[in-house]
Amino acid sequence: MRLYDYFRSSAAYRVRIALNLKGIDVDERTFVHLRMGKQRGDDYLAVNPQGLVPVLELDDGRVLAQSLAIIEYLDEVRPEPPLLPSLAKARARVRAIALSIACEIHPLNNLRVLNYLTGTLGVSDEQKKGWYRYWVDAGFEALERQLSRDDQTGTFCHGDAPTLADICLVPQIANARRFKIDLSPYPTLIRIEAACNQLPAFAMAAPARQPDAE
Repeated sequence: MRLYDYFRSSAAYRVRIALNLKGIDVDERTFVHLRMGKQRGDDYLAVNPQGLVPVLELDDGRVLAQSLAIIEYLDEVRPEPPLLPSLAKARARVRAIALSIACEIHPLNNLRVLNYLTGTLGVSDEQKKGWYRYWVDAGFEALERQLSRDDQTGTFCHGDAPTLADICLVPQIANARRFKIDLSPYPTLIRIEAACNQLPAFAMAAPARQPDAE
C-alpha cells in the first residue's frame, strides 16, 4: 500500500494513528506538500481529483480518499483492535464525536479556508487567527460539556480503549496548540489527549515525528 501524506494535515494524522493502532505498515509514503500547492498538480489530481490528503492506495491499485472512510475500511479489514464499539448505540456515540470534529470544526479551519480568507477575501492575519480561535472554541466547548458529563467517557472519549473519536480529537488539539489556542477551559479533552499520547501509536503519528516535518 501507498499512503499519500502531509505531516501537518489533521486528516492524514488521523490515518497515521489508525494504521499504527492496527499495526499496519504501508509499503510506501508519498509526501504531498500542501503549502507548496503540490496537491493541485496534475500528477496528484490524477490520484485524487479532490486535491486533498490523505489517500491510501491499495495493493490492487484502488484508491481510497477521505480519512474517516479510510479508517473504517482499515477497521473492517483488520478488526483488531477495534476502533468502533460492538454495540450500535455506542458506535453511534463514537461516530458522533468523531464527526463533530471532522465535519464541524476541522473544515472551517483547514488550509484551503484559511488561504481563501487571506488571499481572496483579504482579511488580516489577526482576523484569520480570530476566525480560527472562534470555531475551535465553539467546537471544543460543546465537546467538553458532552464528554465531561457522560458516564460513557472513560480514559478515552469512549471507555478505556482508543476509538475513532480519539483518532479525530488528538490531531485537532495538536492544531489548536499550533495556533496557540488557550486549552485550559477544556480539562476533559486535555486529559484524554494526554492518555492517547502515552500510546506509541499516537506518539509516533505526531507531525514532528514524520519524515517530511519542517
